[in-house]
Amino acid sequence: MRYFLTYRGVSLPLCMAEELDPEALRNRNTYFRAAYDTAGRMQWVEKLVYGEVEMRHDYRYGEDGTLREATVTEQDEAPRVLSL
Repeated sequence: MRYFLTYRGVSLPLCMAEELDPEALRNRNTYFRAAYDTAGRMQWVEKLVYGEVEMRHDYRYGEDGTLREATVTEQDEAPRVLSL
């Protein structure tokens, strides 16, 4: 798992920016955590605010490695599945 301060742009998958060392998380109220597969593709990302998941994206890729689907879950909302 990797940790980030923010992301850039609006395209999917999100382009994470400013990677954080896990030790730096003790001093942060808001940050992102993400998991990647062995090919370096983001599998999911969550935005944490005061320890609670506020937003989550789950990504699915085609056999050719391109992003095919994203499930976006925002706090208190039903998940939205986006076909790409």
